[in-house]
Amino acid sequence: MKITKSNCLIILSLCWILNSSAQEKNSPWPKSTNINQPWARWWWMGSAVDKPNLKRSLTDFHNAGIGGVEITPIYGVKGEENNFIDYLSPKWMEMLDYTIHVADSLHMQVDMVLGTGWPYGGSHVTVQNAATKLIIEKYDLKKDETIDRNIAVENKKEKNPAELLYVVAYGKDGSYINLTDQLKKNQTKVKDKGIDGKSVSITDQTEPNKLKWKAKKTDYTLYAVFSGKTGQQVKRAAPGGSGFTLDHYSQEALDAYVVPFNNAFKGREGKIRAIFNDSYEVYGTDFTPKFFEEFQKLRGYDLKKELPLLLNETDGEIGNRIRSDYRQTIGDLLLNKFDRPWTQWAHSKSFKTKLQAHGSPGNLIDLYAAADIPECETFGSMPFDIPGFRREKEDIREGDADPVMLKFSSSAAHISGKNLVSSETFTWLREHFKAALSQCKPEAEDLMLSGINHIFLHGSTYSPDRAAWPGWQFYASVNFNANNSIWEDAPSLFSYISNCQSMLQQGKSDNEILLYWPIFDTWDKYQKGTLFFEFKIHSLQEWLHPTSFYNSTKSLMNKGYGVDFISDNFIAEAKVIDGKINLSGTTFKALVIPPTKKMPLATLQKLIELKKAGANIIFENLPESVPGFNDYKKQELELQNLLTANSEIVKPASDIFSTLENAQIYPETLVNTGLKFIRRNIDGEKIYYLVNHTTKTIDDFIPIQAGNKEVIILNPLTREFGNAIVKKSANTTLVKIKIAPGESYFLKTENTASQKKWNYYEPISDAIPLKGNWKIDFDKGGPQLPPSATITNLESWTKLGPEAEAFSGSATYTLEFNNPNAKTENWSLNLGDVRESAKVWVNGEFIGTAWSVPYQLNIGKLKSGKNILKIQVTNLSANRIRNKELKGEEWKIFYEINMVDKDYKKFDATKWAPMPSGLLGPITITPLKQQN
Repeated sequence: MKITKSNCLIILSLCWILNSSAQEKNSPWPKSTNINQPWARWWWMGSAVDKPNLKRSLTDFHNAGIGGVEITPIYGVKGEENNFIDYLSPKWMEMLDYTIHVADSLHMQVDMVLGTGWPYGGSHVTVQNAATKLIIEKYDLKKDETIDRNIAVENKKEKNPAELLYVVAYGKDGSYINLTDQLKKNQTKVKDKGIDGKSVSITDQTEPNKLKWKAKKTDYTLYAVFSGKTGQQVKRAAPGGSGFTLDHYSQEALDAYVVPFNNAFKGREGKIRAIFNDSYEVYGTDFTPKFFEEFQKLRGYDLKKELPLLLNETDGEIGNRIRSDYRQTIGDLLLNKFDRPWTQWAHSKSFKTKLQAHGSPGNLIDLYAAADIPECETFGSMPFDIPGFRREKEDIREGDADPVMLKFSSSAAHISGKNLVSSETFTWLREHFKAALSQCKPEAEDLMLSGINHIFLHGSTYSPDRAAWPGWQFYASVNFNANNSIWEDAPSLFSYISNCQSMLQQGKSDNEILLYWPIFDTWDKYQKGTLFFEFKIHSLQEWLHPTSFYNSTKSLMNKGYGVDFISDNFIAEAKVIDGKINLSGTTFKALVIPPTKKMPLATLQKLIELKKAGANIIFENLPESVPGFNDYKKQELELQNLLTANSEIVKPASDIFSTLENAQIYPETLVNTGLKFIRRNIDGEKIYYLVNHTTKTIDDFIPIQAGNKEVIILNPLTREFGNAIVKKSANTTLVKIKIAPGESYFLKTENTASQKKWNYYEPISDAIPLKGNWKIDFDKGGPQLPPSATITNLESWTKLGPEAEAFSGSATYTLEFNNPNAKTENWSLNLGDVRESAKVWVNGEFIGTAWSVPYQLNIGKLKSGKNILKIQVTNLSANRIRNKELKGEEWKIFYEINMVDKDYKKFDATKWAPMPSGLLGPITITPLKQQN
């Protein structure tokens, strides 16, 4: 065959396609799925949705790289009342069906809340099934005095009906009398006539709880126990969803709550991926009508006899023990009467469950584990040492994303055999319209380093085409949709998260250490006498930071150990296989008991059993007693006898790290460089996620605890990969890596090198500034496009004039420059200070998007002579909303809380200074040489 130019091009094209296909087939990156991609919480304001806008919104999500949505109906928009759709109405279910249909066609999935707003509740929740609280009335009675009155709640602030359950009397001599039966006996009867004219006696409803009783032997204090109602309504409820919040300690209440959903989901089984339950924000609910009966079953004694000790306002041992039992019982009821049955109900519909347990008054580990997908959350902004990372004080609220707190959810997943751990992400990351993609990245990284692998954006508000800019807005989110200018380059953030999660959803967690959470040491404290103690992310100083558990966790993590937490319930389920602790198929090399004062006898017995079976159980100190009140002296003696009888195997470790290393359990010393990491195991091979949040580039051989291995480096920002230079030894492998502040890589071990070599680059001279005439053309955005401009010194485009100061959107910078050295094969482009993200073309070829610190790209080889650099920069929406408010144009038109600022005060953008926008420079190129 004659080789023509045309044939040659065809052959080259075929070769390129075949080579690309072979590379993709041999790629170490997992095949991407919608579960790898970030999902978004999707607020339906007033449920005023329609099919064209639902389809457009879902298509936008799909095109940007979002894998699924979680529908949360909330309050509506003023002026849209005619478009409101009542929750679960036939029209609402039609919109849900259409959403699922479109999502399916786009290979997306749908989650939803079992209600509107939060927490669970609604119009069908009766007073009987509403959130409940304990109300006590006290009456002092001297010897020989008689009480003759109707027993009722005296506090006039109690607006909701309260049911009297018990009246009990406590004598000064220690006696106890249950007077509840006296109420019926003493009920006042009034005479009336029946149908036949005969006299009948009926109870006087004006005094339904009349008590007449004489204190005969001694002085008494009477306690009247009422089952009251908190009166809390669903927060941020949507049309058709208003009403009382639900009693979360009663399965009868839950069973009644799901009745409308049984009807609504008939024929829709399996159509929803998961049912979501938000953070526990059921305020002040410390009771349920059957609490005393449940307490006696669980704790083994009659709480009515101990009310004076339970309710006293002194910090004493016996009272604290009884309060600990009370708090434990609330947690048990939440777990066994609500969370577990809720998951069982969802499974009956072929749905999964997704639960935020934080804020709950129970053991967070057990509660998170009750769901198929445990979910944590971030709230506010965390600090990072990355040079160039912006965190202006006026635009933030301090964050609560403590890595130790985040690990409660991931630990629950790891020890219960759940692969996915989700997170409500970026809540109040910055002030409205001021959150940049670059500020999202390290927050997401800290989540993934804590074991989260299924990020949910918080969030996106459904906004129809008819809504004027900035569209419909939720009050506490980074609004991820096309109304926010950051949407232009958000696909790059989503791609990064997707690449990371595709690796972090592989295999199993590979933490070596379990750490016992001694929750009874918290429950046993006085805690200002409260019976309702919540483990909230906003009050870590009350229950987490001051504890030895927290100190032990930080110490182990800082040393380089991977740590998961374990509860008493999960210790009871643990087994020993080949010297390792096994929980739901996940194995651990050791279980560490931090300094603990109170430990259940059954937990200590199981720990000793595991130790005798060959497990590494390491005590930092020995427990002093058992928790709770019932027979505690007897149990305390048994505990001490058990410790004495097993003194050789439960001896406290004087140095926990020496003890671990003596057991050949070694830390990842790569943390000494400042790198953060998390590790997973895939069929015996290791995956490391490494992140540099330090101030310096780490350019060295770093050790990993995997002997004699080849290692693939994978860049989740670019999807580049290659085999690293390694130095092997029997127990460790040294991996050459260069990682700048703000960068991250994955390492994957293998026995034989399977990929091309990783490209290591070094600068061969100083950075060269790019100078000249920069042409700026405003491409898209609003409120209107400013005129083009030419500048020589890079500075914020807001200085170009009033139109540019008001502008939010994208502008393209163009510069012609000469190649400083035609022999250089690779150049690095550093964009300096970018506000806020930038797409880059060199000589018409798209290079990539720079959206996070460090804003630099490898641009390869330049042409000899003149080269053309184009940079399309997108700023924040802050300047446009500022301009809108300065002009007096109202956009805050939402019911309920409407819009507030980060401090929950009136939102007022007129007080802002213009946000710097565009390229602030300096922009440089650096010649590189390839080291390997």
